[in-house]
Amino acid sequence: MKSKGLDFKHKEVVNINDGKRLGFVQDVTANLEDGMITSIIVPGNTRFFGMLSGNNDIVIPWENIKCIGEDIILVDI
Repeated sequence: MKSKGLDFKHKEVVNINDGKRLGFVQDVTANLEDGMITSIIVPGNTRFFGMLSGNNDIVIPWENIKCIGEDIILVDI
């Protein structure tokens, strides 16, 4: 099976500052006028096995993405 370049949901996000694994991409946001991706969204930490958790999603601006590999995205946050 051939992989698509924009298949972000199967890529794990790692912060290069502390080596912390942030999780897998949940969603992307884009500017609809020019079709450019503006950020990626990673689910934040959940408490009590997902119960009583607020919207803790981590929004990472495109400018903070340093490298996109086959199975990992390195970010600087």
